[in-house]
Amino acid sequence: MTEHVLNPGKIHHRWNRDQPPALEIRPGDVVVFDTAEVSGGQIRPGVDLKALLPLNPDRIYPLGGPIFVEGARSGDVLEVEILTMDPGAWGWTAILPNAGLLPEDYPDPYAKFWDLSNKQDTALRPDIVIPLDPFCGVMGVAPEEHGEFRILPPGRFGGNMDIRHLTKGTTLFLPVQVDGALFSAGDCHAAQGDGEVCVSGIECPMTFSLRFKVQKGRSIHTPRFVTRGPLTPKYDASGYYATTGIAPDLMDAAKGALREMIGYLVEAHRLSREDAYVLSSVAVDLKISEVVDRPNWIVSAYVPRGIFR
Repeated sequence: MTEHVLNPGKIHHRWNRDQPPALEIRPGDVVVFDTAEVSGGQIRPGVDLKALLPLNPDRIYPLGGPIFVEGARSGDVLEVEILTMDPGAWGWTAILPNAGLLPEDYPDPYAKFWDLSNKQDTALRPDIVIPLDPFCGVMGVAPEEHGEFRILPPGRFGGNMDIRHLTKGTTLFLPVQVDGALFSAGDCHAAQGDGEVCVSGIECPMTFSLRFKVQKGRSIHTPRFVTRGPLTPKYDASGYYATTGIAPDLMDAAKGALREMIGYLVEAHRLSREDAYVLSSVAVDLKISEVVDRPNWIVSAYVPRGIFR
């Protein structure tokens, strides 16, 4: 096993199977990445977010890679073991116009900056404290189609999946699309709720390390992963407060559950509507509770009670 340190300058902003590899490794090797936050330095403490918008699309989603894994062939499975996740000293969460789950409710930009320096938790305000649970929002291999593609949306190759459980100890399995796999990662979050409802978690720079293996004689159609323990151990001890949305469309039900949660946070914890939306994006989990009682489906929104001090 060899450990490689990927030069932080070895980044790209588009999926492209013809992108030259930034690094070539063997199965069993470990790669240490050091990536910027998702805006590529555009959103940072002290900036006027309203004056900054729209963001320069050529700078967002700086991904470390691609990594060429020797012996990986189309049809194989790339195994990615997540070894370490070390967020930087600060992060941000923003409400961006025409984005997120409730763009019609939040037309104006808003940003919250977080102090991550203690590496354990961060505060929305002194009595609302979010445990850090860092992960990469983007992990994927090069897609099989020729051409350049924006990082959004995800696909069967992985990509911008924003699965919060792809954290330290989890192993991710990706269907290899092209020889060498050409794996890339970035868009790191210090914390996020399932849904990332305002379109950003706690976006932050991060150093992380991954071990790569290749599985031969086995094929999968879409990404899979294995966790090594409970999904939310940093939140579960004090239980949850949940709201629901009920509608014949799952997206409408999700919006309903979120609006009810925002109303609760504003009323019970005296948050502004903007901070309630931000808190929902970084700490509230959306879950499909029921999809069998036609014609109405249920989505529930869960906020961990333990974050309220």
